[in-house]
Amino acid sequence: GAAGRVGAGIVRKLHAAGADVVVHYNTSSEAAHKLAAELNAARPSSVTTLGGNLLDIKVLESLVEATVARHGHLDILVNNASTFYPTPVGTITPRHWDDLMGTNLRAPLFLSQAAAPHLAARRGLIVNIADIHGMRPLKRFVVYSPAKAGLIMLTQSLARELAPEVRVNAIAPGPVEFPEDLTDEMKQEIVEKTLLKRRGSPEDVARAVLFFATEAPFVTGQVLAVDGGRSANT
Repeated sequence: GAAGRVGAGIVRKLHAAGADVVVHYNTSSEAAHKLAAELNAARPSSVTTLGGNLLDIKVLESLVEATVARHGHLDILVNNASTFYPTPVGTITPRHWDDLMGTNLRAPLFLSQAAAPHLAARRGLIVNIADIHGMRPLKRFVVYSPAKAGLIMLTQSLARELAPEVRVNAIAPGPVEFPEDLTDEMKQEIVEKTLLKRRGSPEDVARAVLFFATEAPFVTGQVLAVDGGRSANT
């Protein structure tokens, strides 16, 4: 999930720090290839694009295999892809469940499982992009919030399972990127609930990913809220 928004911010940050990056996309082919072209212009052959629907288990294994085939090894897996929409009680369907749990929880699990041997060989890192609403549920998001809660528990479970060779941490963003259907009034209401009284940016999340990748060798199994103090404001 790296073609736009927070994902693209993470790609740019890791690339600027010297990493070669594989940009995964599902439907955002044009944006992914544009991002890759931009970064390859700065450092040739440093960015590859791979497409695929993360709800297809076979795609998950192939993404890891293609990455290792291209670069020879794998140091960091960032599970950023997500679907996000309300599912109030009374409207929830099995399709909603499969979609929201699939992208937010199942895909990170099976991607991590496929990547684990390669990451272990490099004493690598998994970073899961969770959500503060995985810790404090968001009204009307009755499937999404538990999916992100599951991702937080998956982070801690994988940290135990994959230690000491692989570190596993999560970032829980707050108001960083708003859904397109929110009004200005709704956005301001959300911002007012933060302690810093402003929204964040993809750069804020990307900095946290870089911190885990380069400055936190003794940190695993942790969840870092990047939310302007929203989760502390009761």
